[in-house]
Amino acid sequence: MSQPEVSFEEFSKIDLRVGRVKKAERIPGSKKLLRLIVDLGTEERQVIAGIAEWYSPEELEGKYVVVVANLKPKKLMGYVSQGMILATCGENRKPVIITVSEPVELGEKVC
Repeated sequence: MSQPEVSFEEFSKIDLRVGRVKKAERIPGSKKLLRLIVDLGTEERQVIAGIAEWYSPEELEGKYVVVVANLKPKKLMGYVSQGMILATCGENRKPVIITVSEPVELGEKVC
């Protein structure tokens, strides 16, 4: 195991929600960052993601993604990120975004 174990109580603090990428754009002056506007059903969130080397904004718009909705906001290159989209590392460390394969309500909790 590469990371320390967490208890069920610790894991249950993470709020994972389904969102749809409404808008994606490159951040001027950055080779790695994209600014995503993600619709969570009851609100829209700005998420800054370090995936610009592998994904164009056009590839992401409309995708249903899993968002860590209760991550503390963090400022990156002047933009506040209000969450994180989940991905796994594929070949050559390329992030592969975790998407939802069947229609669900925006903001639906991942359980």
